[in-house]
Amino acid sequence: MTVRHYEDRVVTAFLYCAVFWALLGMVAGVWVAAELVWPTIDFGIPALSFGRLRTAHTTLVLFGFGVSALIATAIYSVQRTSHVRLFAPGLAWALFWAWQLAIVLGAASILAGWTSAKEYAELEWPFDIAIAVAWVAFAVIFFGTIARRKVEPIYISNWFYGALIIVVAMLHIVNSLALPATLGKSYSLFAGAQDAVVQWWYGHNAVGFLLTGGFLGMLYYFLPKQAEQPIWSYRLSIVAFWAFVYTYIWAGPHHLHYHAVPEWVQSLGMVMSLILLAPSWATMVNGIMTVAGAAKKLRTDPALKFIVLALAFYGLATFEGPMLAIKSVNVFSHFTEWTIGHVHSGALGWNALITFGTFYFLVPRLAGVPLYSTRLANVHFWLALAGTMLYVLAMWGAGVSQGVLWLSLDDLGEVRFSFNDVMAAMQPYYLLRLLAGLAFLAGTVLMAVNLAKTFAGRPTAVAMPPAGRRA
Repeated sequence: MTVRHYEDRVVTAFLYCAVFWALLGMVAGVWVAAELVWPTIDFGIPALSFGRLRTAHTTLVLFGFGVSALIATAIYSVQRTSHVRLFAPGLAWALFWAWQLAIVLGAASILAGWTSAKEYAELEWPFDIAIAVAWVAFAVIFFGTIARRKVEPIYISNWFYGALIIVVAMLHIVNSLALPATLGKSYSLFAGAQDAVVQWWYGHNAVGFLLTGGFLGMLYYFLPKQAEQPIWSYRLSIVAFWAFVYTYIWAGPHHLHYHAVPEWVQSLGMVMSLILLAPSWATMVNGIMTVAGAAKKLRTDPALKFIVLALAFYGLATFEGPMLAIKSVNVFSHFTEWTIGHVHSGALGWNALITFGTFYFLVPRLAGVPLYSTRLANVHFWLALAGTMLYVLAMWGAGVSQGVLWLSLDDLGEVRFSFNDVMAAMQPYYLLRLLAGLAFLAGTVLMAVNLAKTFAGRPTAVAMPPAGRRA
């Protein structure tokens, strides 16, 4: 059998950094969760204040952990589905170093208070330009590899990765349009309601095409590989892709219900969010049917357990999201911890778990040896499940409590409970969230040790190991 040599060292480098940023970002997340229980543990240090550290947390986990994992898996899978070596491997290494440097300096700038104050787009204009350049490099590498492919079809995972690259570039550039005042300060090109509409067109679709579309690319490649089953319905995956891409881009205004934007814009966001149930659940059904023929392997393979559990949380999050977009529900849930629970059912239950499962599949193949410890991986699985469920349940409980308290009126029609009253009632829920975060972080530490032990002393060289080594 011919052994194809692929460019996997850069995949390994991105993977290492993804694990590192996951650990650092989750530590920051646990710390800010603790600050809501014990507010004085910032010790009066501005960099440890909730506003700065929480933003650093989202930057590290979304763009450090999440994007590094997406680039790694995209580079790994596009070579194999195209049957060619990576296009411009030198550019891939330049992208690696540029992206990691941007994360380091970007997080430092946020902790220093240097921010545009836009959700998920807090980095100031010099970073925005650098990120755009790096993203163009990613596009050149990815689409250059596809252009050189030895097979005519473009596999479905590449459709989702391609949508991730194209749409995120568009979102980032438009939302980042600004007038620089100084090196560290700029003002958005948009103002007032227009700025809000553009921000949430960006904000929600960054979730849609980065944390949903990008990770669906990961799902469509690694789930069939790990289950050793072909995708149940390739036609359904194509239909789901086009329905997803067309519908998701319109859903952002559901963040602006009861705001100073046109009523039709709010209604459009709600309707499109409800329509999204169809392509989202089509993908979930496709995944479940794919893994149905691998039930025996599911009982023993920790990587497959993570991926299938992630698929279940994907179904949960993509059902809950459209429900929260309904205006009569949104008036109760918006600005409460319920929204935080929804975000983390996706971020922890979907994004993190499928990445963990993919890493457990990928690392032994990159290292050319079996996983160091299946037992550690199974312990990680239960810690991750317990942490995610406890987190989501705590935030659901907190959100419902907040909604009830904030909408409670006295005989004069005034709010019955003050902000301080509501926050005091949140303390048990915040403590549960802290415990959930600690459990999830502990599992991630076990994974980092397990993967490091697997990689120890073994250089990454080829995609298909020579005879005598584990495939």
